[in-house]
Amino acid sequence: MRRGDEGTVLLCDKPAGITSHDMVQRLRRERGCKAGHAGTLDPFATGLLLVMLGRATRLQRFLTGLPKTYVAQAWLGWRSSTGDPDGELSETGRVPSSLQLPIGRVRQRVPMTSAVRVGGERLYRKAHRGEVVETPEREVEVYRADLLRSDDESAEYEIECSTGTYIRTLVETLEDAYCAQLRRTAIGPFSIDDVGEELSVERIGELVPAAAEALR
Repeated sequence: MRRGDEGTVLLCDKPAGITSHDMVQRLRRERGCKAGHAGTLDPFATGLLLVMLGRATRLQRFLTGLPKTYVAQAWLGWRSSTGDPDGELSETGRVPSSLQLPIGRVRQRVPMTSAVRVGGERLYRKAHRGEVVETPEREVEVYRADLLRSDDESAEYEIECSTGTYIRTLVETLEDAYCAQLRRTAIGPFSIDDVGEELSVERIGELVPAAAEALR
């Protein structure tokens, strides 16, 4: 029996330019077992992706719900139609007077380019056809949004937030800015520094006690 069949969680570093689904599909083929991930990263984003293999897929809802930590670069004086570098960019030349991002409970409208389903279809598919529909709102929580550095062109933040938070939407609250780079550095107790590790379901149960219940 392959290790993935027994149930493990692989800590991966997703590169830019591919989807989270792409990584899961590749590992599913390589391991020949069920696979899933615990939290989507946009194609332009990089960083920590938890890929569950074999019976570890039963832990998905517990791992997906863990808080996330990101390092985000906001490009100032510009706007993007999608809030990220993949959209149509326009220069405004206006640098935001305040670089403070909102913290606490925040209501966000789901972007048209997200993978959320509306009317049984993912929003990004509708967006690719040029359709515009009213997207749902969500209440999320931003635990902290620390400004790491800034200059006349960009600002860099470390953001810790609840699952479901759209960092590009958070950056857009600056108005004349978009999220140019995004890297996920942590998911709950799991860190980007530990990429390459493959953890057994028993070890996951120790790190995330609620997940242990799903394996009994």
